[in-house]
Amino acid sequence: MIDRLEKEVDVLNRHLAVFVLVWQAEPIGIVELSTRTDLPHHKVRYSLRVLEEEGLIEPCSAGATTTDHARQFVETLNDELATVIDALDDMKISESVELQSV
Repeated sequence: MIDRLEKEVDVLNRHLAVFVLVWQAEPIGIVELSTRTDLPHHKVRYSLRVLEEEGLIEPCSAGATTTDHARQFVETLNDELATVIDALDDMKISESVELQSV
């Protein structure tokens, strides 16, 4: 169960790393993104597709660029992550709770 969550966090981290590079170096292509992130082209391509579906980037002749929606995403990202972190903290089982065997 937790393994799936860890994998999703890894994928999200990859998408965010690709997004930040596009944000900083736009326009930027797959080859350059792959070189800078040390990720294979197919993983970069997948992240770009996800980011495009989210409306955060768009393709252009020189690579990928951010959209107008990207600024709002950046401004709200930390708050949204904090909300998720709080929800995960609430899921912790307290050490003081005695677990009863079934």
